[in-house]
Amino acid sequence: MKKIVLLCASGMSTSMLVKKMQEAAAEASYDCSIDAFSASEAATKAADADCVLLGPQIRFQKNKIAEQIPGIPVDAIDMRMYGRMDGKGALEFARKLMND
Repeated sequence: MKKIVLLCASGMSTSMLVKKMQEAAAEASYDCSIDAFSASEAATKAADADCVLLGPQIRFQKNKIAEQIPGIPVDAIDMRMYGRMDGKGALEFARKLMND
């Protein structure tokens, strides 16, 4: 099972996208866990993740977060994808980031 972590400023704004991603994973029969947390929790909540997606509002923190969780792919979700709450697209983005 793959573990996908989404990080944003407070951990709240991504919760809707997490729900959409979980629905897309269920439709695709893709075995994964998807959770959202505040960026301040990166070192503890994302330390064992297979990939970390950042909300567009914190994309400037990408390098800082990547340093806290070495070896784990980290990238920001496209602003349009995030705005549309495109769960399927975000899941595909995560899978590409994991080479899955």
